[in-house]
Amino acid sequence: MNPPLLSIITPVFNSKEFIHLCIQNVVQQNCSSLEHIIVDGGSTDGTVEIIRDLAKEYSHIRWISEKDKGQSDAMNKGIELANGSVIGFLNADDYYEPEVLNRVCELFQTLPKNSFAVANCRIWQTEDSFHLNEPKDLRFISLVKKKSVHPYNPVAYFYHKALHKKAGLYDINDHYSMDIDFILRVVRKAHCYYFNEIWGNMRFLPGSKTFEDNQQGQAIKRLKDVLKKHWDLAPFWIKWKYNITPYIHKLTGNLFHERE
Repeated sequence: MNPPLLSIITPVFNSKEFIHLCIQNVVQQNCSSLEHIIVDGGSTDGTVEIIRDLAKEYSHIRWISEKDKGQSDAMNKGIELANGSVIGFLNADDYYEPEVLNRVCELFQTLPKNSFAVANCRIWQTEDSFHLNEPKDLRFISLVKKKSVHPYNPVAYFYHKALHKKAGLYDINDHYSMDIDFILRVVRKAHCYYFNEIWGNMRFLPGSKTFEDNQQGQAIKRLKDVLKKHWDLAPFWIKWKYNITPYIHKLTGNLFHERE
């Protein structure tokens, strides 16, 4: 069986410092079943010139540069351009572990249609220290009620492009928590798999959008708003199951205790 074509999408805007490293990180994966789609939002700092030069050197790179409505809009443009049946997102300042893309192609040869595959991600807080994001429990209730850790960054998850027909695209009005919003939609539609491997690295450093949003105290509020929205929209049976389960556990625990 031939490996699926993998479309790696990089939305970027004025990221001259990292775009060369990002492109080379994909090149160094040595993955033959790959296209790298770079969606630039009209950068003015030299980012476009770097993309243009490297695209001449590497035939797997496809790119556009035009004004957009933000990161989610750029991500959706990349999805529309993607020829691959499997999608991954790589922000310009993040990077994959060696051989991850070949590993993903191998896995998706065996996973069923409409699969969402997640692994661990290193969150670098300084140049030499990190904590490990391990999103082991991908059940909707666990994620929306904060009993589990969400996949923290798209660098560590991949999924079938066809899932967008079931779960929709990224919300262009959401410029920060669009990935969590998408995940909460997709876990109810997809076959979800967690692999206890390290696939990606995220730089959570001063100057990055996520870092600055967190420093300003907005990140937690955004997360709470997204979780509340999805809980409010959840079907009745999901809410019922969540609310009744603790009472069942309490009742059965008491019964077992009485028998002892």
